[in-house]
Formats: sequence, C-alpha cells, structure tokens
Amino acid sequence: MQQKTKLFLQALKYSIPHLGKCMQKQHLNHYNFADHYYNRIKLKKYHLTKCLQNKPKISELARNIPSRSFSCKDLQPVKQENEKPLPEDMDAFEKVRTKLETQPQEEYEIINVEVKHGGFVYYQEGCCLVRSKDEEADNDNYEVLFNLEELKLDQPFIDCIRVAPDEKYVAAKIRTEDSEASTCVIIKLSDQPVMEASFPNVSSFEWVKDEEDEDVLFYTFQRNLRCHDVYRATFGDNKRNERFYTEKDPSYFVFLYLTKDSRFLTINIMNKTTSEVWLIDGLSPWDPPVLIQKRIHGVLYYVEHRDDELYILTNVGEPTEFKLMRTAADTPAIMNWDLFFTMKRNTKVIDLDMFKDHCVLFLKHSNLLYVNVIGLADDSVRSLKDGKLVPMTVFHKTDSEDLQKKPLLIHVYGAYGMDLKMNFRPERRVLVDDGWILAYCHVRGGGELGLQWHADGRLTKKLNGLADLEACIKTLHGQGFSQPSLTTLTAFSAGGVLAGALCNSNPELLRAVTLEAPFLDVLNTMMDTTLPLTLEELEEWGNPSSDEKHKNYIKRYCPYQNIKPQHYPSVHITAYENDERVPLKGIVSYTEKLKEAISEHAKDTGEGYQAPNIILDIQPGGNHVIEDSHKKITAQIKFLYEELGLDSTSVFEDLKKYLKF
Repeated sequence: MQQKTKLFLQALKYSIPHLGKCMQKQHLNHYNFADHYYNRIKLKKYHLTKCLQNKPKISELARNIPSRSFSCKDLQPVKQENEKPLPEDMDAFEKVRTKLETQPQEEYEIINVEVKHGGFVYYQEGCCLVRSKDEEADNDNYEVLFNLEELKLDQPFIDCIRVAPDEKYVAAKIRTEDSEASTCVIIKLSDQPVMEASFPNVSSFEWVKDEEDEDVLFYTFQRNLRCHDVYRATFGDNKRNERFYTEKDPSYFVFLYLTKDSRFLTINIMNKTTSEVWLIDGLSPWDPPVLIQKRIHGVLYYVEHRDDELYILTNVGEPTEFKLMRTAADTPAIMNWDLFFTMKRNTKVIDLDMFKDHCVLFLKHSNLLYVNVIGLADDSVRSLKDGKLVPMTVFHKTDSEDLQKKPLLIHVYGAYGMDLKMNFRPERRVLVDDGWILAYCHVRGGGELGLQWHADGRLTKKLNGLADLEACIKTLHGQGFSQPSLTTLTAFSAGGVLAGALCNSNPELLRAVTLEAPFLDVLNTMMDTTLPLTLEELEEWGNPSSDEKHKNYIKRYCPYQNIKPQHYPSVHITAYENDERVPLKGIVSYTEKLKEAISEHAKDTGEGYQAPNIILDIQPGGNHVIEDSHKKITAQIKFLYEELGLDSTSVFEDLKKYLKF
C-alpha cells in the first residue's frame, strides 16, 4: 500500500512541468493542474460524500473528538445512581432517544476537547492536560502531562490537541475566555513529561513524520487576526523552526488540514469566495508541496484522500453544489432540544391546514413543538406573487394556548454563508419552558440553502436579507405567533447588520432587541483598511473606498448611517472592550447617535412619550467569540422581561438548574 501511494504521488509530481516551492523567499508558481490532469485526481462527488459521511476509523494521527462532558469546568461528570441498563435488543435510535429523555435537566454540559490515540485518551482535567488509558478514561486514574497555570494566563483552557504519530510528543493549543490569542505548547512524553517548546499566536497545527522517523509539526501563525504564515518545526536533538510559506495577498487566510487518513497535509489558502490547496506528502514533509488547482475567482474547493485517490469537493461542475447530510453522530444530542434534528421516527404531523402553503414540517416530541415555517420575502423589486420562500424554525410548548399573546424571540444572522446556530443553550430552554416562542429566520446571506443562498445576500444584495427578515416576522404575526408589542429580536456579530437595519426600517415590528458584539457601522469600518479584517471582508460587504456603487449601496442599509428621529424598540448591546473584530468605537458611536435621534423624536412628540431604553454594556476582555457568562445571560434575559413587563421570577429559578450562580 505504501509503495502504491508513493508511485501515485510521484506521478502527481512529474505530471506538472515546474513545482512552485513554498519557501520563505521564493515566489509560488501556479499551474492549472485539474484542467490537464483530470484523470489522475478523480473528481468523484458521490465517493467524497460517502467518504465524509461514513467516517473511517481514526488513524495513527489523532483527531479531535468533542465527547468529554463536564457539568462545569471544575466538576467531574455527574453519574446517575440506580441507572438501569438499556435492553440489548433495543435499536440504536431508541437507545439514544431513551437516554436523552431520562437525562437530568439540571445538568448543563460543557463539551471539552478529547483525543484518542493508541491506547490513551488525552483531555483537560481541571487546569491540567492529562492522559489516561482508554479503558480507564472515566475513572480518576490519569497522568498529568502539563499544568496550564505555568503559562500565567487568566483561566486558561485547551481548545485543540494533536498527538505526534509515535506518541513522543503532544501539542495543545491554549487560550483564555477573554482573548482569541492562542499559545501552542509541545510536551515531550516520557516518564517525566516536560514542555519542550511553546509558540504564541498559533491558529491551526498538525503533526507528520518524515523519512527519518522524526516528528514534524506544521503550524500557522496568526497576527492581528490575519493568518498568512506557515511554519514547520522539529524538536529534540535536531531542533529547528522555520517559516515554510507566506501568503502575500492580505485578503486571503491560511489554515492547515490533515486528511482523514492522515496521508496528506493540505495547505488551504482562502478568502470568502476563492480557495487554493497545496498538498504535502505525509511521508516526505520536506519535499516541495504540490498544487492541486490554482486560485480562480469564485471557485472554492476542499481536498480529501482515501485509498490512493483524492476526492475534491467544489462549488463548480455538475452538480454545481450539494450539501452533506448531517447525522446524529456529527452533532451530539443534548436533552430533547437536539432530537428535533435527529429524529426520524415517532414524529407526528399536526394542524397542517392552519398554515396552508407556509408550513413545511411539524415534529412533535414530549412537551415541545418544532415547526418549520416558510416566510415570503417581498421587497421593492419582487412582488408577493414571485417572492422568495424563506425558511424559519419555530419552537414552543405544545400545550401553549393563545399563541398570539405569547412573547416571541427572533434569531437572525444572514452573513458569510454560515448557518444560523440553533444549538442547545440553557437560556433558550428556560424561555421555551416559560412560554416563549423562539423563531430562527434563515435569511439570504446565510448558508442554509447552499452557496447561492449566500450569494443572494452579500455585496449589492444585502437588502435581500433585510427583506427576508421583515417578511419572516410579518408571516409569524400573520399566522398567529405573538404580536409586535411582544416581539423581540436577538443577533450576534454580523447579524447586527440586519437587526440594526430592521430597527431603522420597520421599528414597529419589535418591542426590544438584544445585540452582542454587533457589526453596526459597515461603511466606516469597510473604508478603514488599517483594521485587521477589512481586506478579508471585501468579498462579503464590498469595497466602498474604490467602488462608488458599493459605497452607495452600503449607505442604504448600514445601521449607523440610517439612524433617524423616530420611535425605536428598546435596545440592549453587549460589547467587549478590546474586540478586534468589531471595534468598540463603532458600537459606541452607534449608541450615541441612536440616543440623540430618540431624544430629538421625544421633543417633537411632546409630553407623555415613553422613550425606549438604550443600554450599552461594555465587558472587559478582547475575545469576540466570548464564552457564555452567567452575568451576560442574566442581564439579557432581565432586559427582555422588563421591557415586555413580564415576571422573571420563575425563569431565573429555572436557569439555576442549568447554571451555577
């Protein structure tokens, strides 16, 4: 097998006239490999789908698996007393469903990184990187490899682990909750484990073994949120650390990916719409890499390897695109919430007539109801007759009566081709239990319906996402879900663009809004090229500095640019002091301008006008993807209940079941 693969790689190399060398001072020569050597790298979409869905066993190079669960960071997993074993003849689905239904609802699990390699399991225990024998992973018998407190960081935790092929070394990436900066430590495994080296600002990293059986660590270096440099390092007697590749185009970023069979390391060079992949032989990591396909604007592709064949997933060709179906194994189910995404049996279709053509699917389970409703987008160009169907996902209790009088919380994102996250969170569950309706609007700009869904909501089509959001809310109200005086909206990061735009264009649809690290000043941010992400974001928002069409279009929807004296919903904004992705300056400017507009409107309205509350909660720290804190969660829920005039006593009592106050 090894000889066969060697011959395959040699054929791949010699098929190309000149290989570009990815060395520090050498320019990359790009050659269009796929056009002329299509027969050597087989573009088999069916096989790729099958390969990725039916995941092969983890090979000698360990992969991350999110399976170790803690009720909180400092506590051991809670084991149930008198737990009855499940019948042997029960099928797999029934076992999962039964286990979820009997899981205690007081336990809010935090998923930690865990890696299996050889006969050991590597994971974080308290403030230590540890390992235990596979069969003893659930016991207290473990070996401490490294104490994270040695790094002198505030509440550090591990978010990635990689083990060297022969288990001589383990590398772990460590960061804190209030910063995106990560430190990679390399631990030499021996009778007395010791930290061999540490590298700051590491993003992705992978191990390979060279011809001399020496472990080689490839890693990417991130500076000011930009990831352009790839390094390779060895340790022990032959210690070295050298830059292997530097991406010159500031609009691209670089990350490493090891194929699932650990045979090849891929260098992935991407921006929002275009990618380029270089292949490194896992058996000869010092050889020059091989270019798969030079970057072509608008072409995205990813590479996998299996049985001496490369499988390429791309957005071009026939069919133009497809989405891999998720399985229950891909996303761990937690409590009843995620049953809605994995259940294939025992579903019950109900009340279809009341939603007529708008209802796609109902799933009923326990005391929760999941509804997938279609909203009809209408803007100045499209009429209702040929409008776009926009999917929504709605949760509420099945025994709820008079839904029109229930509070409604809308979720939206709609950017970068990313799906709107609907994962389990304790505050969402307690809201449903307290009678709230939760609605997720999968508007254009996201990735729920494929690449075209994203393309229809970016650049000069951003207003489509706003039209979708307005149509979704109006559809919900029209179908009997809540009413404007009880409707709230929540958004995070880029979702703040649509949320802020809706507050300007149709504030009467909402009563209150919560925003977290929101992107609100699109125009000024995209004109400031000194900010770390501006160049990378041009494909999403446009270039107002050089393109007058982009500039004028952004002005039409930018939340900051369109604030005006009118009645607004109450707004609660959570911002982070040193957030590099969404600068605090823009959020503060937005808040001040919004307050001024509200004051001006109040003067014109006269006495008796009740102005909305505008709250800016600035949190310390610099991590844009901030971990959920009890303080933040409780502040947001308190705000929503007060604005709607609801009693929050029971919801905070229920929240204590999930969170340790």
